[in-house]
Amino acid sequence: MKQHLSTIRLSTRGPALYDFTRETNGFLSESGILDGVLTAFVRHTSASLVVQENADPDVLHDLACFMDRLVSRDEKLYRHTAEGPDDMPSHVRSMLTQTSLSIPVRGSRMVLGIWQALYLFEHRDAPHEREVSLHIIGESSEQLRLAGKLS
Repeated sequence: MKQHLSTIRLSTRGPALYDFTRETNGFLSESGILDGVLTAFVRHTSASLVVQENADPDVLHDLACFMDRLVSRDEKLYRHTAEGPDDMPSHVRSMLTQTSLSIPVRGSRMVLGIWQALYLFEHRDAPHEREVSLHIIGESSEQLRLAGKLS
C-alpha cells in the first residue's frame, strides 16, 4: 500500500457551493496511486463537503436556498452569537451536512457518477480561505503489476 497527502486551499466569497473536483483530480494524478480510497476532510466548523450534481447550476442555487430556509439566522435562537449572526447557523449547517467524504478511486480517477462533483459548501457570509485535506491510500500501477493484478 502507498499513501499520499496534500492540502488544497479554496477562496470563498460567501454562502455557496464551490467545486473542487478539478483540484482533487490533479492531486490524484500526482499521487501515483491507481486504485484506492480518497478521503477529503474540511478543516473548518462552518463549512462542509458534499457530492452533488455538476450539470445544472440551478441545483446548487436551490440547495443553498433550501439551507437558508432550513436553518434560521434569527440570533434570538442561539446563545453563541459573538462572531456574528451567520456563525451559529453555519455550525448547524455544517453539522447537518458532512466534514469528510470517502470516495473510491480506480485508474487514478474518482468513481463518481457522470453528473457528480465535489463541493465545499461555504456557510459564512464573509469571504474565507478554506483548507481541504486530501488523503489517498491504495496501490500504484507498479504495486499492482508486481502482485499480478495488472498486465
